[in-house]
Order: sequence, then C-alpha cells, then structure tokens
Amino acid sequence: MNTTERSPLAIDAAAYRQDFPILSRQLREGVPLVYLDNAASTQRPQAVIDAMDACYEGYYANVHRGIHTLSEESTQQYEDARLRVARFLSVVNECELIFTPGTTAAINLVARSWGDANIKSGDVILTTMMEHHANIVPWQQLAQRTGCRVEFAPLTEDGRLCIESFDRRLADLQPKLVAVTAASNVLGTINPVAELVAKARDAGAVTLVDAAQAVPHAKVDVNRWNADFVTFSGHKVCGPTGIGVLHGKQQLLDAMPPFLGGGAMIHRVTTSGFEPAGLPEKFEAGTPAIAEAIGLAAAIDYVDAVGLDRIHAYELQLCTIAHEALQEIEGVHILGPAPKHKAGIVSFAIDGVHPHDISQWLDRRGIAVRAGHHCAMPLHELLQISASTRASFYFYNTPEEVLQFADAVRSARDKFNRPRKRT
Repeated sequence: MNTTERSPLAIDAAAYRQDFPILSRQLREGVPLVYLDNAASTQRPQAVIDAMDACYEGYYANVHRGIHTLSEESTQQYEDARLRVARFLSVVNECELIFTPGTTAAINLVARSWGDANIKSGDVILTTMMEHHANIVPWQQLAQRTGCRVEFAPLTEDGRLCIESFDRRLADLQPKLVAVTAASNVLGTINPVAELVAKARDAGAVTLVDAAQAVPHAKVDVNRWNADFVTFSGHKVCGPTGIGVLHGKQQLLDAMPPFLGGGAMIHRVTTSGFEPAGLPEKFEAGTPAIAEAIGLAAAIDYVDAVGLDRIHAYELQLCTIAHEALQEIEGVHILGPAPKHKAGIVSFAIDGVHPHDISQWLDRRGIAVRAGHHCAMPLHELLQISASTRASFYFYNTPEEVLQFADAVRSARDKFNRPRKRT
C-alpha cells in the first residue's frame, strides 16, 4: 500500500514521538516498540512526567487546611489543575468538576449517590449494547439494591446504535436514567451524544455520558452535549493513572448526598452527626490524588496544544489505513462500522485463531495490542465471539506502524490458520 498517494497527514507523528520517552524503547535487540494499546492506556509525554516530578521534588504536601508554604503551594497547583481541566471541557463553574480515581469510580459515585437517592423499584435505566462494564455493572448493582431494571438499546448490524430502537425504548420504557458511551472501546463507534442526550432529556431522563474513549480523541464541550454527568479517565489522555473526572450539573450535585465519608468532605462534625462541605469537596473525601491531578492538567495542556481536531482527523487516517490493510487479509473480520463512523479503534477476529495467540505473535514483533473481551462481555456475546483483538491508535502512531501491524496480522493468520487452496 502506497501511503504517499493519500491526502496529507493531519499530524506529523515524528514531531511528537520524541516527547514520549517510552516510544524509543526496544523490546528486544532490534525490535522497536509499536504501541497500539491506547484504548487501554496512553503513554505519557515528558511534560507530564516533569510536572509530577516537580510536585514531588519541589512542593508536595497534603492540600487544603495546611498552614504552611508547601501545603499552600500544593493546594494552589491542585486547584489550578481543576481550573485547567474545567477550561478543557468548557465547564463554566469549576465546582461542578469532581476529581475521582477514574471513569469507573465516577460512574459508581453517580450510581451510589444519585442512584440510591432517586431510583426505586420498577424504575428503568437505559444503556446500550456497546458499553464497557464500567457503564453496566454499577447500574446492575443499583438494580440489586433497589429493584430497578437495566435495559439495553440494540445496535445495527454494522455496530452503530440503532436510533429508531433507542427512540422506541425511550418512549416505551420511560427510563429515569440514560447512560451511554460517547465512543465504544471495542467497536470504535462514535455516538451522536448531543442528539441522544436531547432525546433522553425530552423523555424526562437524567443522562450520563462515559467519555473515556472520547475526551482524548476529539474536542468535548460539555455545554454542547448538555448531559447531566460526563466522566473520563486521565490515563487515556496522556495523564497518570489514579485520576479521573466527573462533571455534573450543580443542581444535581448539590442535591446528591456524599458518596464517601471522612476527611475533607465535611463542613462540621459533632458526636451526633455531620454537615457536608460544599462542591466539589463534598465528593472528594480523604487525601486526593494530588500529583496525579497536576499531571492530568499537564497532559490536557499537551494534547490541547497538539490540537483535538487534528488528533481526530489523524486517527481517522490511521483507522482507514488499518481497515484497508486488514480487509485484504482473508479470514480477518473487522468489528464495528466504517472508519468515518468510529474513533481510532480497530478490533477484529480471525477465523480459527484465538486472539491471545494473535496478541502473543504480534508482541514477538514488538507490537502491543489487546486481546480479550475488553470489559465488554455482553457486546462480545452479541457478536457471538468470546474475545477479539484490538489495535487502538493515537497521534504518536505512524502509518508505517499501522502497516507493520497489518503485516504481522497476516503472518499470524498464515501461522495459525493458513487458508487452504481450493482444488
């Protein structure tokens, strides 16, 4: 395949790869790393590593209430990180932005706090068949506690959300909550979030958007989406692990009881009870992830400088190259829609070859992909497969890496299940 015949690339990946120390690693002598597991976790640029080192080496202390220089400096940097993340999402009131350990924790916070206070037996929570377990299990746990039901909107044959069926489910089920992913972590499908939220709101539902696979790859404006809750994780957007974000509308957050109790989340405690703090502290009990929040702010500054529109356009180019190359390999079945409908995620199955064998074969060639159910077992059951192999791209990947990956997939197919010649 001659990539020079294509449109100019939206990003010169080489200009950014030097910012990521790990990308220069050789797994073995003469075998450079090709990192295509970005949907699971991205890598960190030096700017993020430096920001966290500067915290630990220069001013780290516990935040809030400390009457000494280090605590005041840490508090300033921690709250500045909140402001920078708020600007990144176009959040006007930074008190609506809660730091959490990640997307999973953020969704569990909503399920435990808003859900326990507002959902009762017989109510319906509507989600979709393309969700990550993080946007299924907390609602199933809520159903176990309250007696509500979790229902799933179906997909089209090419792996997109069936809007007509979604509309019917809204009308027939009258859900109290609609929880949808902005982009599937398996199919790559990008959902029309603003449209879905508007429909759900018209039906009287509260809305939650799992934006873990969206925020790192395209500009997200929470005002345009207008969802009640939006979540994402830092480690998928070049930030550290252990830090994520819940954005919620202030009216809802104010009415929600605290999820966790302890230090930092209270205004006053007596032997007879407590008075919770205001937002956002009410939902940040205990010592927060200080250096991680500071690292997250550095990460979003970095990707913002690269340009989210350019990142989205570039990932579409890489995804298209991957699709075209894999489609030429007999026995390879790509999951999900055409590239124009998806993020930079290409999951696939090969007839007669287990994804773990494919992943191990690729790893010997320096290529890191993911094999398994990707925390989406209901989706794989729907697809009638137990597992799949997933390659996921980011702006530091190159077309040459994508083609190297496709060549390795072809050799894996030849190794484990070479098609027999017809006689």
